[in-house]
Amino acid sequence: MAKSKLVKANEKIARQVTGAFDKIENAVVGGYTKIEDAFVDQYLTQDGETVAQAKERLRQEQAQREKEARDAHR
Repeated sequence: MAKSKLVKANEKIARQVTGAFDKIENAVVGGYTKIEDAFVDQYLTQDGETVAQAKERLRQEQAQREKEARDAHR
């Protein structure tokens, strides 16, 4: 069954909209990541620590605090 012109037009529009959304999403996430990395580098790294190492250390510290809070709540 052949697709009508409206169905084809709607599919084309849908592809364009989702493509535009993906571009915007990537730009926003990329911009946020740059800002986050700059902040971590400036304020949260310790001596000789890379940004990735600092982020991992912060995740571990947060997990530990959450675990302690859950244990204290029990």
